[in-house]
Amino acid sequence: MKRFWPSPLLSLVMWCLWLLLANDFSAGQMVLGVFFAWLIPVLTQPFWLSRPRIQKPWKLLSFLLLVHRDIVVANLAVAKLVLGSPSRLRPAFVEVPLDIRDDFVITMLASVVSLTPGTVSADVSRDRSVLLVHGLDVADIPEMIATIKQRYEAPLKEIFGC
Repeated sequence: MKRFWPSPLLSLVMWCLWLLLANDFSAGQMVLGVFFAWLIPVLTQPFWLSRPRIQKPWKLLSFLLLVHRDIVVANLAVAKLVLGSPSRLRPAFVEVPLDIRDDFVITMLASVVSLTPGTVSADVSRDRSVLLVHGLDVADIPEMIATIKQRYEAPLKEIFGC
């Protein structure tokens, strides 16, 4: 069954989105939507990262709430910086050493860093030991590294048991 429907939940979501975007709930659109909702996951399955098992789902929920809060707070901080004097900005590239080695968890960390306004993940070293992050306003590089490691990497490590 897994080979025929590699991701049933993804297929269901894609089918629903197809119908909503087509704005047509006729039998033909439903069949076409099912076809694409089946075909796309089957064709893209070789490119998917293997996901580690979530060890602490409640920790994941609190982590998502933390990230949401950080995004809102960082939006306000970046707006203040951008509307202020550009000469006060202290942009910098920072190399964050990684304790995690799982590709999926590193991708999640890089995504969280990039979602937070004022920072963007630029690269991951070949050996997966360093994440290169660009910060819009970096006052203290060791503090930024410690913040990313404590606030984002440590919870992800705990959630996925890495």
